[in-house]
Amino acid sequence: MLDFGHVLAGVAVVLAVEGLCYAAFPGVMKAMLARLSTLPEQRLRQGGLVAAAIGVAAAWIIVSF
Repeated sequence: MLDFGHVLAGVAVVLAVEGLCYAAFPGVMKAMLARLSTLPEQRLRQGGLVAAAIGVAAAWIIVSF
């Protein structure tokens, strides 16, 4: 069953991966952030919802099996 400990572990993994991306590819990350600032809010919102849904589904599948 997915509990709060699993959620915190998932957040920790995301922070670690994001930190590694900034450490390894700072120029690419800056360029990506600059490009994101030009996108319409609705498109960012849709992308965020899709990413959140995929993340929740993946966490549920991983914990269930």
